[in-house]
Amino acid sequence: MQTLSPGRTTLTVALLVLILAALFIVSFLMGRFDISLGQVYRVLSSHLLRQECAEPDIVKSVVLKVRTPRIFAAILIGGALAVSGAVYQGLFKNPMVSPDIMGASSGAGFGAALAILMSFSFTGIQITSFIFGILAVVLAYSICTAVSQGKDSILILVLSGMVISTLFSSFITLSKFVADPYSKLPEITYWLMGTLSATTSADVRVLIIPLLIGFVPLFLLRWRLNAMAFGDEEAQAMGLNTKRLRIIFIATSTLLTAACVAIAGMIGWVGLIIPHFSRMIVGPNYKTLLPVSFLIGGIFMLGVDNIARTAFSMEIPLGILTSIIGAPFFVYLLFKRKKNSA
Repeated sequence: MQTLSPGRTTLTVALLVLILAALFIVSFLMGRFDISLGQVYRVLSSHLLRQECAEPDIVKSVVLKVRTPRIFAAILIGGALAVSGAVYQGLFKNPMVSPDIMGASSGAGFGAALAILMSFSFTGIQITSFIFGILAVVLAYSICTAVSQGKDSILILVLSGMVISTLFSSFITLSKFVADPYSKLPEITYWLMGTLSATTSADVRVLIIPLLIGFVPLFLLRWRLNAMAFGDEEAQAMGLNTKRLRIIFIATSTLLTAACVAIAGMIGWVGLIIPHFSRMIVGPNYKTLLPVSFLIGGIFMLGVDNIARTAFSMEIPLGILTSIIGAPFFVYLLFKRKKNSA
C-alpha cells in the first residue's frame, strides 16, 4: 500500500472537507419537518449574529435544538471512533482491531444499563457510562501489567481486554434480565443499539471536552505511531519510550471511545472499517491517516444518521445500520487479505 504524494494528499483532504461541508448543509434539510435552505441560513445567521429572526418558533427550534446538535454530534462521534480505531490497529499491529478491543464499549454499555436500572437522569446515565468505560480499560491494563511482566505485553493486553469485554457484556445481559420488561428493558435495549435522537447542545459541549483531550495528544504524536506499528524493538531503536507511548495512546483512544458511547450508545464497526477505507485512499502514514480517518468517519456517521432518521416512519438505531454496512465490508476485507496472501 503506497502513500500518496504531498500534492495528492492535500487534494484528497480538500475533497473530503468539501464532501463533509456539503453533507453538513444537506443534513439540515433532511427530516420529517420540511425546512428550506433559506430558512436554515436565516435561523443560523441570526443566531450567530445574535439578531432577531422572523422565522416561526417551530423552525428555529428544529434547526437550533434538534438538527444542529445532532449533526455536530454525528461528525464528532464518527470522527472520534474512526481515529480511535486507527490508533488501536497501529498500536496492536492488527488490522482487525476495533476501539472496543480493550472493553471500553462494553464497560460504558454496562454503566448506562446500570444507571437506567437505578433511574438516573439522562446526564447521570452519560456520566456513569463514561466512568465505567474508563474503568473497563483500567482493569484490562492492570491485569496485563500484573501478568505480562514485560513479556508478550501486546498479546496479554489483547487477551485482558477480551476478558474484561466479555465480563461487562455478561453484566449487560444480567442487567437486561433483571430489568422491568415494560419500562427499563426497552430503554436499555434502545440505548445499547445507539442513537443520536436525544442529543442536545449541552451534550455536544460536554462531548467536545474529552474529545479535545484525546485528539490533541494523538495528533501531536501521530508520527510516533508509524514507528510503533513496526514493533517495539524498531521504535526503541529510534529512541522512543514505547511503554509510555502505549499508555498515552491507549488512554487517549479510550477517552474518545468512552465519551462517544456515553453520548450515543454502542455504535459498532465505525472504528473497524473507516481506518481500512482511509488506508486504501491515503496509505498507512499516520500523519495523514488520522486526519483523513476523522473526516471520513464524520462523513460516514453523518450519512448513516441521515438515513436512520429519514428512511422509515420510525427512526432506526445507528448500531443496526452500521452493522448492515460494516459486515459486508468486513467480509470483503477478509477476501482481499486472502487474495494478497495467496
